[in-house]
Amino acid sequence: MWIGWIEFDILLGDVRSLKEKRSVIKPIVAELSRRTEASAAEVGSADLHRRTQIGVSVVAAHASHVRDVLDQAERMLVDQHPEITLLSARRGLHSSDD
Repeated sequence: MWIGWIEFDILLGDVRSLKEKRSVIKPIVAELSRRTEASAAEVGSADLHRRTQIGVSVVAAHASHVRDVLDQAERMLVDQHPEITLLSARRGLHSSDD
């Protein structure tokens, strides 16, 4: 069994309140989860209105599938959401044998 995760550090565009931030982030998290069939959530900077961290995690039988899903999530975020700026992406991959 392979467990993989990716955490995106994101700068939001013209967002002036936490309410506006939620209206931008919520659909992105839902789309990441729906399109990649992985778990996705806002995982950091909840009190800052122009920054956020979004995490995506997946469990699969093969490491290559985990990498493919995480790559797909990163491409989708960059290619389909010009309203945000991806500052960095950190990832991890672990086997159940570790």
